Amino acid sequence: MPDNDILLDVQHLTKSFVAESNLFGKPTSFVQAVDDVSFQIKRGEAFGLVGESGCGKTTIGKMLVGLIRPTAGEIVFDGRNITRLSEKDRRALCKDIQLIFQDPYASLNPRMTIGNIIAEPIRTNNLMPADQVDDRVAELLECVGLASYMRNRYPHEFSGGQRQRVGIARALAVNPKLIVCDEPVSALDVSVQAQVLNLLDDLKDEFGLTYLFIAHGLNVVKHISNRVGVMYLGKMMEVAEKNDLYHHPLCPYSQALLSAIPSVDPKLRRRRIILEGDVPSPIDPPPGCRFASRCFTNIGACDVSAPKLEEVIPGHWCACHHYDGVSDDKVYDVSHEIELASARPSYGRDAADGSSGARGLPE
Repeated sequence: MPDNDILLDVQHLTKSFVAESNLFGKPTSFVQAVDDVSFQIKRGEAFGLVGESGCGKTTIGKMLVGLIRPTAGEIVFDGRNITRLSEKDRRALCKDIQLIFQDPYASLNPRMTIGNIIAEPIRTNNLMPADQVDDRVAELLECVGLASYMRNRYPHEFSGGQRQRVGIARALAVNPKLIVCDEPVSALDVSVQAQVLNLLDDLKDEFGLTYLFIAHGLNVVKHISNRVGVMYLGKMMEVAEKNDLYHHPLCPYSQALLSAIPSVDPKLRRRRIILEGDVPSPIDPPPGCRFASRCFTNIGACDVSAPKLEEVIPGHWCACHHYDGVSDDKVYDVSHEIELASARPSYGRDAADGSSGARGLPE
């Protein structure tokens, strides 16, 4: 793809944390949280990043926004290498890359009104005259389905879904180019999850946003993502367009994740892939494929050499020695079930969690 179509280019990103040190403070062992991960995000798309807890998803998001520094690799944002920026340059970049946190309870200052919470990044970056900030805050509240008069309330007066809407409004306040959504719906009720997902999807189209959407399950990212990357124990296992991934997953781990999605059709039955064995230690990962100890296609070579993430089909990348040898009965096409779930009414800015409609007031 042309370089000007790429907003974010991550190449060979690696992050290790010190696990143990000797008496003299010298590190003796490391946790490999992210190991040689590469992917690209095009302008205006939503890239889903999924995997089980501890696979390195959130660590990647924190490296992108500058909360932690990578051990190795490069992050190129909008044609600029931002891997090791100075403190001053990183602060200037903050308004272009924003983060929506996982926990809507802990991410808002309980001593500030939501109006001040949303206005803070605007004032910090001097984006507009002081007398226009209140109008901008009211506009942002309306955009996320909250009434403008709620600006004088404190976070404890809102539900979880409403607090997450405040977090979304705060991220939008500085007109970012990229928003890292770090599991933004995992702490919410299922019905509220649908509302927040639809809201994010609407805002993406309305403001031309680009998302890195981090989640645990493939059922969540299906609704909002254009492409999906699957991670396991610090490694990227598969990257593909969402329809290709959901119809024809090549990596055995992706197939296991898809088989775990609950069915929304009571008449539809399918066989689950039950993974056996334990997840290897990130302190001492195996020399071969990270998934080999739990993989149902492992025939020996996987334990010796680690597969490279390669484009095996145009637009479809996979890191597996035996992706073409996986039996058909292990390939799960759950597109029918996902479409049934997506066909439900859109609650992007409706009032099921007490929020207002698209531009209306709460009931």
